[in-house]
Amino acid sequence: MSAISPQLPLSSSGKSAAEVARACSTVATTIMLRNFGGQRFLDRKGRGNFLTETDLAVERAVLDVLAVEYPGHRVLAEETAGGWAEARPDGRPSGRGPVALSPESDWQWVVDPLDGTHNFSRGIPHFCFNIALCFRDEPRLALTYDPMRRYEFFATKGGRMQLNGETVMASQAVDVAESVIGMDMGYDDARAANLLRLVLEIWPGMQGMRVMASAALGLAYASAGLVDIFVHHNLYPWDVAAGILLVQEAGGVILDRDGGPVSIQSEGVVAGAPKVVEDFLRLAAGRPWR
Repeated sequence: MSAISPQLPLSSSGKSAAEVARACSTVATTIMLRNFGGQRFLDRKGRGNFLTETDLAVERAVLDVLAVEYPGHRVLAEETAGGWAEARPDGRPSGRGPVALSPESDWQWVVDPLDGTHNFSRGIPHFCFNIALCFRDEPRLALTYDPMRRYEFFATKGGRMQLNGETVMASQAVDVAESVIGMDMGYDDARAANLLRLVLEIWPGMQGMRVMASAALGLAYASAGLVDIFVHHNLYPWDVAAGILLVQEAGGVILDRDGGPVSIQSEGVVAGAPKVVEDFLRLAAGRPWR
């Protein structure tokens, strides 16, 4: 965690960071709802991982807003980052995107224009817009918007997590046995198979399991107690940046998949009710689930 805690910066037009985030959400939602269902795929990024015209249109519109309001900030956005030149040894992007309006800035917007693209393209009403403002990779503002349910999950560092303006808290469940577990497969088949094996070993020692098909909504739901815990193995910064802050400000716990501190670079997370996270990691200990 950074030792410096600056105030959220005003935009070039004098707007607050929250106002700009909501302006981005509004333009994103307008485009999504206009094109919901029946979108043709432009590209296949991997098995089950697709790109549509709407992903690109939303990203362009949001980047235009940010370029006007915060020309001095860096921006990391999913589809633009698809062309990253630098990669980790395992082939994953390095975490540094090419959209750098001011490469020296400590402030960075992290944007997922449309999380849940496969759902969106098939007319399944479970997808969202995701944006976070980070200072030196630490999320300071988070907004996840579900346009079909009109759910806005919003938090700032040191504030309370809000769902449509009302303060809500993460689940207070005490163990996995009384919990609904949210999870996603991601695009790493081996890790997904290990997670499924772990769930099968735990089953039926839980109240239920939900496959979310949107990591951003999974984390948002965990922050609001709609699921008791959310587990994912194959994440990128735009998936998790907003969710980290939402869960923390809702009184929940979010750790990386090894039980250590989380960051926007974490490739996997366990998030939700503090006691359930602890119990889940206890059950997972010694099992090859990562």
